[in-house]
Amino acid sequence: MLETWRFINSGNRSPAYNMALDEALLSWHSQGKIPPTIRFYGWNPPTLSIGYFQKVEKEINMEAVQKYGLGFVRRPTGGRGVLHDKELTYSVIVSEEHPAMPASVTEAYRVISQGILEGFKLVGLDAYFSIPRSDEEKDALKNPRSAVCFDAPSWYELVVEGRKVAGSAQTRQKGVILQHGSIILDIDEDKLFDLFKYSSERVRERMQKNFKNKAVAINALRTTPLSMEEASSAFRQGFEKGLQIKLETYELSVGEEAEVEQIVKERYSQDSWNYKK
Repeated sequence: MLETWRFINSGNRSPAYNMALDEALLSWHSQGKIPPTIRFYGWNPPTLSIGYFQKVEKEINMEAVQKYGLGFVRRPTGGRGVLHDKELTYSVIVSEEHPAMPASVTEAYRVISQGILEGFKLVGLDAYFSIPRSDEEKDALKNPRSAVCFDAPSWYELVVEGRKVAGSAQTRQKGVILQHGSIILDIDEDKLFDLFKYSSERVRERMQKNFKNKAVAINALRTTPLSMEEASSAFRQGFEKGLQIKLETYELSVGEEAEVEQIVKERYSQDSWNYKK
């Protein structure tokens, strides 16, 4: 018998709502109120999310964020800046004690990401996990030079033809793993690179040029563009296959929505949270 997990497709929501719902799901799962859950979502407006530890003044060009009319939010997870635009965003909420979850962060990341790997296969892409081989590559992971998330594959990152196709981040709180990440359909590199600060224009140019060799969007690899609906369907099946589970669609209750809105108000809509550090 396959284990049944919950599946929520929230559609396009505000940046504060997206982070608040991920946090709420983590809390509810830790309290035993809900089973393990996979959620798909999008962003309205398109949004720059930054990692929990990033410093806004030092790394982020807020004028550009405003110029493009983007949302802005700090994630509860680590990692670097991500422009959420034409992408399918996913989150996975599962107990650290779950029999299928390895204790090590990296290994759990590999197990969860197996679902995304299967999704890529279903949309016709030959994705595989990157594993840093040389000491040099491993050192680069410890000291990332860039504030841009898609700039380098890390342990078990998903790559196609050597270029990164999905970026994810994980946190563990209250005995629960929350992993969320971006499956990018199309990417506007100029816009992305406008959102960060650089020591000089030359550094930016060099990084942007390198980026093309390191990251790629799904539709740049396909002859026919993949729609959001097709992506959602393929990756839902991918998670079922990769994690050997059955997903059951769920809609939040009125009470649950109210709890999410409370977290929005207390945390993710607050400048003190988004600009702190």
